[in-house]
Amino acid sequence: MNLSKAYQEALESALEDFYQDKSPQNLYKPIQYLMDLGGKRIRPFLTLMTGEAYGVSAKDAMGGAMAVEVFHNFTLMHDDIMDKARLRRGRTTVHEKWDVNTAILSGDAMLIKAYQFLETYPNDIFKQLTSLLSKTAIEVCEGQQYDMDFETRPNTSKEEYIEMIRLKTAVLVGCALQIGAIIGGASEEDQQAIYDFGIQLGLAFQLQDDYLDTFGDQDTFGKKIGGDILEDKKTILYHLALKTANESQRETLQSLLGGNIQMDEEEKIRKVKDLFEATEIDSDCRDLIQHHSHLADIELEKLTISEYQKSRFKDLKDWLMHRTF
Repeated sequence: MNLSKAYQEALESALEDFYQDKSPQNLYKPIQYLMDLGGKRIRPFLTLMTGEAYGVSAKDAMGGAMAVEVFHNFTLMHDDIMDKARLRRGRTTVHEKWDVNTAILSGDAMLIKAYQFLETYPNDIFKQLTSLLSKTAIEVCEGQQYDMDFETRPNTSKEEYIEMIRLKTAVLVGCALQIGAIIGGASEEDQQAIYDFGIQLGLAFQLQDDYLDTFGDQDTFGKKIGGDILEDKKTILYHLALKTANESQRETLQSLLGGNIQMDEEEKIRKVKDLFEATEIDSDCRDLIQHHSHLADIELEKLTISEYQKSRFKDLKDWLMHRTF
């Protein structure tokens, strides 16, 4: 799907304004560097799409879209520090290019700037937007903590994993959509439905990421295949594999992910991928992605917007579910 060129141009213009004449440079240059790495810009586009669906121009919804995008990149800045990541979208991470203190402070500034983007709205809307963003922000922190906890916990359930990615990823997708609905004056019922659509979309999006991290094509995926395996992340593939594995396969998989086994990186990726393939979880993972995609469709049908507008959201969802990067 070709996301609206008009949205992209409007967002790039807003980003240029954001970067303009900022001082001190050692605070703002790392912010610009990270945000210029790009990415899909899905979240701000969702805010602009929702605003438009409720009759608001991209210009009027841009404050909300920028708040979401700057907040999202703030989480990436701090996640990279916690993960000790050296690369982000194929480029050196901020804490590696500058230093940890710079990345922490620049990230803090991004969080504050995200809220400042909402100050352009009338008081009643501003209150709703900041309340939603604050709720989302603390949930994202909770999700990040669960993610870190799960790396060292010997046993986590599939249900716990789904709840973790709901908090870490899906709530911000829901937030991006609801922000657009609030700015557009949508009813409380529509706000809830578009938020719930975002939750299911976010879950399917993350599950697709999990799948692509092991079974994707490195040339199109944009990052190293097997990165989650090297970080001992117990993604949905791990939980699905445990469900169908025999005792020997289960023990091997548990020892490979989080078992402190020292081995060559490529060998570890190969061994874990072989186990995933042996337990035939490929179709199970695709079915789970489709399940959440279907739940998203149910929420979409509750909206009072036009069928044309619903079709735009559905097309975007389907594109995300079939992406290879």
